[in-house]
Amino acid sequence: MRFLIMIFCLLGWCFDSNGSRAEDRKITVAVGDWPPYISQKQKHDGAIAHLIRDIFTDEGIEAEIQFLPWGRAYAETADGKYQATGVWMHKDEREADFHYSDPVLTEQFVFFHRKDREFHWKSLEDLSGLRIGGGVKYSYGPIFDQALETGLLHMERVPAVRQNISKLLLGRIDIFPEEVNVGYASLRDHFTAEEQRRITHHKTPLLNNLSYLLFPKKSADSVILMEKFNNRLRIYREIGLYDRYLNDLRDGQYL
Repeated sequence: MRFLIMIFCLLGWCFDSNGSRAEDRKITVAVGDWPPYISQKQKHDGAIAHLIRDIFTDEGIEAEIQFLPWGRAYAETADGKYQATGVWMHKDEREADFHYSDPVLTEQFVFFHRKDREFHWKSLEDLSGLRIGGGVKYSYGPIFDQALETGLLHMERVPAVRQNISKLLLGRIDIFPEEVNVGYASLRDHFTAEEQRRITHHKTPLLNNLSYLLFPKKSADSVILMEKFNNRLRIYREIGLYDRYLNDLRDGQYL
């Protein structure tokens, strides 16, 4: 009997607990455009989208990547329209709507600015009075978020990174925080060589951040789906497969 079960599994006739074939399960992961990690313009929709899709594939789940504005990706996934959304940094209030996966990515956030408008900072108080740009629905860590809430800092938010770069070039903002690879990817993709030469970043990082895939609490099977994702992600890390995606990104394999 055990031999027959093995044969059926090899032939692809293994069933999940609901009686349907596991490999027939399909989900949709809502994401925002976030090159070079997640982007419709890159192969496999970028390294992190590729990673997420492959992890689910190895769990017998077909994951479609749905690109949306960040705010809409968050809201519609929270409502249960999509099975997951990513990637997001941790914020306490998001726990009301979502389960957090294990960390998917480690990022470094820095302040971008024009080369002819240098500034120096060691504490957030040093940024008071500067015109700061940011992303819609985006958290830049609990300390920075608190500085915004208390009024120490003020932020003008826009939907896309390139809009903050444009505002820098036009002198409408002084600085904006962004993940270093994401900021330079947007600069390369949307601006001329002359414009690129005018932008740099401050060497002192705002934060080193972990980002996660979020699963909506409104969906009954979110915990099971998250556990499958976490288990496979852990295997990827243990066998060194996780690192291949980021190494390929650095080597330009997703361009």
